[in-house]
Amino acid sequence: MKLKTMILGIVPLLVLASCGKSAGEQQAVEPQSYSVMTVGKQSAILQSVYPATIRGKQDVEIRPRIDGFIQEIFVDEGSIVRKGQSLFKIDSPQAEQAVTTAKASVSTAKINVDRLRPLAEKGIISEVQLATAEESYKSAQAVLKNAQEAVRWSQVISPVDGVVGTISYRQGSLVNSGNVLTTIANTTDVFAYFSLNEKALMNLLNNIEGSTQAEKIKNIPEVTLVLADGTEYSEKGRIETISGMVNVTTGSANFRAKFPNKQGFLRSGISGKVIIPQKVNDVFVIPQQATFQLQDKILIFKVQGDSVAQAVVNAVALPDGKNYAVSSGLSEGERIVESGVATLRHGSKISVK
Repeated sequence: MKLKTMILGIVPLLVLASCGKSAGEQQAVEPQSYSVMTVGKQSAILQSVYPATIRGKQDVEIRPRIDGFIQEIFVDEGSIVRKGQSLFKIDSPQAEQAVTTAKASVSTAKINVDRLRPLAEKGIISEVQLATAEESYKSAQAVLKNAQEAVRWSQVISPVDGVVGTISYRQGSLVNSGNVLTTIANTTDVFAYFSLNEKALMNLLNNIEGSTQAEKIKNIPEVTLVLADGTEYSEKGRIETISGMVNVTTGSANFRAKFPNKQGFLRSGISGKVIIPQKVNDVFVIPQQATFQLQDKILIFKVQGDSVAQAVVNAVALPDGKNYAVSSGLSEGERIVESGVATLRHGSKISVK
């Protein structure tokens, strides 16, 4: 019985000894090692992306110049047409009737002049009467010319080279000058329209060389067009105009960029995104994996001796999708943890790889 009691007394001592040894081993564990980088200032290219609407160089509404019925349609939607090409033929009975009436008036006026001229030459009537008749004849001729010109308007022709848009009316439709038959889009060049808010506008212009807005526009780098399916258009464009006023309702200024489109790949009315590159100097380029987000802030871990400290940085993503350009929150020569930041806390002990 005495021996059993002694054995039971030894067990707690063994447990305590075991626990003490485990704690000592944990204290002896080396801090986890992390890859560290030293930051230095450099240049970088940023990209600003803006939604855009594409329009043809010319988007011309085609309207009939006379009232009548559409007799023939010579083109189809999407057809490529040339300046002067016939698009529609309008059947206008009123125009034909106007020509007939004008011809009759000319004939009557001429007969009157031919009748009065001998009488005026013999002094039977005054020269004034003959002159009045001659003026009536000239006036009738002018009316006939206008009526004949109106008949020629029955042929609706394209005023520009371009692509036919939606045809709103079909054969047999009654139309007048208030109806848009279709639109011809001249898309040899296209314009991308987009807008920047006031802050983005000032930031862009302040970072572009030039003493006037015209000089700054000329010095803006070539821009890229990304289409709705995410593909990048092969041709680069240039910003041509910036509206002179900021819209008081939207707080934005309108931009227009011109893109060549000789192959006709771009159509008027499509949408896309315009990318403006912008070179920035004296920034720190760091990998995105060296950062983490807390609410709306981007943070990094600075190495301070054998531990780390959190710091907020002002960072903008670079086009490669892998790095940030940091404009504030870092100093030349500082060291930061390059990867594995998800396992760190403020004040954590580390060893440097």
